[in-house]
Amino acid sequence: MPLSAIAPKDRLIVSLDLPALEPAEAMIARLGDSVTFYKIGYHLVYAGGLTLARQLRAAGKKVFIDVKLHDIGNTVTRGVESLSTLGATFLTVHAYPQTMKAAVEGRGDAGLKILAVTVLTSYNEEDAQEAGYRHSIADLVAIRARQAKALGVDGLVCSPEEVAALRAIVGGEMSLVTPGIRPAGSSVGDQKRFMTPARAIAAGADYLVVGRPVMEAADPKVAADLIQAEIAQALG
Repeated sequence: MPLSAIAPKDRLIVSLDLPALEPAEAMIARLGDSVTFYKIGYHLVYAGGLTLARQLRAAGKKVFIDVKLHDIGNTVTRGVESLSTLGATFLTVHAYPQTMKAAVEGRGDAGLKILAVTVLTSYNEEDAQEAGYRHSIADLVAIRARQAKALGVDGLVCSPEEVAALRAIVGGEMSLVTPGIRPAGSSVGDQKRFMTPARAIAAGADYLVVGRPVMEAADPKVAADLIQAEIAQALG
């Protein structure tokens, strides 16, 4: 499916950063038809989240498994083979060449799409230097994007600040998925490279991952509806 054909409502991915199945299921029920796409990360994966992924798929929702795999090639390949049976749309791996290559091999002909995480949105230049990287964040993201494209990865997870530059590198065939989304007036939290939903869409993001601004809102459904409206307006 061309990226331009993504339904506007599917562009919001709500991150279920919750500690157990019961509150996650309650949140899903509360959000109702306002959200069609959910991300399940470490917090919930280790508390039954893979079972929830199957339940969401059975209910017609889309699922993003965010476990950022990174290990020796054989381990990544086998892990992706197992996760490809869940019916999820997206799975993340860290954007190291051996890891990306192994993930693509593990995915095989399954419908699962591999997303490579470029540089975490909680990192700034000082953090990257402290971690031992000699490149600037912009250069490191660009290097990893070119490697991901060459290896057949389906998309990238990146800061919204890098979306426009990455679109020029990878073209229109790879999905760009952006965390670090903060509606105007919401708390920034630990995000250091962030953007509003409208600005991220205008920059060329395909999917926006939003956690705390929805999950911690007084009325999560209203918060999700407002973001959906902002996405639709930006696309229009």
